[in-house]
Amino acid sequence: MFIPQSYTLAIILCIITMICWGSWGNTQKLTGKSWRFELFYWDYALGILLFSILLGFTLGSTGESGRSFIQDIKQAEPHNILKAMIGGAIFNASNILLVAAMAIAGMAVAFPVGVGIALVLGVIINYVYVPHGNANLLFGGVALVVVAIIIDAIAYKKHSLSLKKVSGKGISLSISAGILMALFYRFVASSMVSNFEAPEAGKLTPYSAIFFFAVGVFLSNLLLNYLIMKRPFEGKPLTFKDYSKGSFDIHLNGILGGVIWNIGMSMSIIASGKAGFAISYGLGQGATLIAALWGVFIWKEFKGASKQVNNLIFMMFLAYLAGLALLVYAGA
Repeated sequence: MFIPQSYTLAIILCIITMICWGSWGNTQKLTGKSWRFELFYWDYALGILLFSILLGFTLGSTGESGRSFIQDIKQAEPHNILKAMIGGAIFNASNILLVAAMAIAGMAVAFPVGVGIALVLGVIINYVYVPHGNANLLFGGVALVVVAIIIDAIAYKKHSLSLKKVSGKGISLSISAGILMALFYRFVASSMVSNFEAPEAGKLTPYSAIFFFAVGVFLSNLLLNYLIMKRPFEGKPLTFKDYSKGSFDIHLNGILGGVIWNIGMSMSIIASGKAGFAISYGLGQGATLIAALWGVFIWKEFKGASKQVNNLIFMMFLAYLAGLALLVYAGA
């Protein structure tokens, strides 16, 4: 299987994660207001599963190091498979909440608040279990991310008040999504081998861990998304007849969203061997910065904002960049 051989390459993979995790939300935005997020999410979960299979039979089955994809699945112990699947189920619950928040409050708010909280808690949790890197730099970076989250929340509140439109539900969903999202990565990490090149028996290598994670996402979605369709956060209940009305392009858009997100997840897990789980996860969750850029400059979610709000947004970007830079140096 393919394994990064240097910290520099691992950081490059983490940057790819950041871009993918911060950009997949555009596929949901592109489906338009007529296609509810609950319907989009069926195709999104399918995209995650399909890419995990493709990755396993390509990068996961090449090279001399470690175990091949199929060989690794055959030798995996059930409790490790279960851990990866539980990670998928937890992620799925958090991501459904995040997509709902994004539909209500926009990318420029849902990502900085939800994913920002996930970054902070996730880095702490993963570092406690597997310490890797300079703790002072690592948590200094986390502190700057917290500052960025606070600034973004203030900017959103000020802009919403000027429009006489404050979405408390959007903020609440973002916070709930962030707390859950901080937990899923540790379950996947705990199912994996500690040495990718000489993997211990019974545990999962990155490619099989990603596959079982995706299976957990897909299976849990059959229940979770069905319940959300019947009891939606906003709007009327939906049925599978509504889903069948979607065009080929709309369904393809959802699958593409899942593929893009899982490219990011896969690069993060693969990079963790050299970067460590805390840094790999933390840098990937810099996706918040990418999503905020999309929300502000492409989707114009702060259009017509006052000079004070624009200054706050600029400060938020600076704080995020500084925090991410410290995360990189923490591992170096």
